Amino acid sequence: METLINSFFLVFASEMGDKTQLLALLLTARYRKPWVILLGVFIATVLNHALATWAGGWLATQMGPTTLKWFLAVVFFAFAIWILIPDKEEELKNEDRWGALITTIVAFFIAEMGDKTQLATIALGARYSSLALVTLGTTLGMMGSNALAIFLGDKMLKRIPMKYVRMFASALFVVFGVLILVKGLG
Repeated sequence: METLINSFFLVFASEMGDKTQLLALLLTARYRKPWVILLGVFIATVLNHALATWAGGWLATQMGPTTLKWFLAVVFFAFAIWILIPDKEEELKNEDRWGALITTIVAFFIAEMGDKTQLATIALGARYSSLALVTLGTTLGMMGSNALAIFLGDKMLKRIPMKYVRMFASALFVVFGVLILVKGLG
């Protein structure tokens, strides 16, 4: 259960204000099909995060426990800094060749490549032995965060400054890094 909960909260928090969350908001505004956009986000996320979790599990087999512990702690600390840097809206491109569902799947899958949530999923896959629970947790975190953008985006951004959301997510990454150093990988 720890794997599922930690994976959920880490990705949920780190996705707030991320370019893929902004992409969900833009696609919803463009197509006005929130449920179709959410389905596209789900399909792309499952594919992307299953691949990332597998890569993390493979990485864990390539390193010794001490090296992996320090590597993961440094990665989480780096994410804590990275998440404080806002994504730029102009980086988001929105193609309209295939309709709302296919556009969302393709755009999300590509936008997640090398993104902090994908890299966090790789780190979580290396940290925890249950690849299925990591994939489920990170996918649910991504869905929760993007559902907020899809259904409540404009209203939320007026009430909660992204600066505070980023600071909370950054603190969460620091906590994960410290816990790895203190408790180890077990």
